[in-house]
Amino acid sequence: MVKTGKVREITEEFRTVVAGRSNITDSIVPPLVFVVMDAVLGLQYAVVGALAFALLIALFRLSRRQPVKYALGGLGGVVLAAVVAQLLGRAEGYFLPAMVTGGGTLVVCVVSVIVRRPMVAWTSHLARGWPLAWYWHPKVRPAYSEVTWLWAFFFAVRLLLQFALFQGAAPELLAVVNVALGWPATIVLLVISYLYGTWRLTNLSGPSVEEFKQGAESPWTGQQRGF
Repeated sequence: MVKTGKVREITEEFRTVVAGRSNITDSIVPPLVFVVMDAVLGLQYAVVGALAFALLIALFRLSRRQPVKYALGGLGGVVLAAVVAQLLGRAEGYFLPAMVTGGGTLVVCVVSVIVRRPMVAWTSHLARGWPLAWYWHPKVRPAYSEVTWLWAFFFAVRLLLQFALFQGAAPELLAVVNVALGWPATIVLLVISYLYGTWRLTNLSGPSVEEFKQGAESPWTGQQRGF
């Protein structure tokens, strides 16, 4: 069982890395609106409904003076999905851009580990600003490579499920899978990644970020918090 102190640590780390960078409503509600309207009124109305709802969300974000790039990014994603659905004439087409993005992420995960520059290290560097050279240390990089393999497995399973439902023309189930394996599953994945990653860093006995910056010699105290 995860101790209370660890739960607090994970919560604080999650806020540091994720808070303010995305909005769950933007990614969950428009697809649900699209599926419901498609089932009740048809594809044309579903496309218009999803676009209208995404526009309202974007306007709400702008009215609250939240970052424009996130508001427009969410709207742009819905516009692309709606256009693909309209061009294919199939409701499942709405979810095709997300499938392509997920497939691309899977490829990046695998290739990044092969070239010894794991993707999770890059995402951590962008979020925390730690020195890139620290991530490539031989007693640090294995932890990030292993967690990147975990991410690759997650994206592979999700893509296989999405592809099967896409082929089976099941937009309702696709929406459910996208929601379930979207933010809810991603949060679980982040927690598992953090727990395993911090444990693995300790197990590898490498330098902490501060020890690396200072050029300290081993034995090192190691990274006690953050991944």
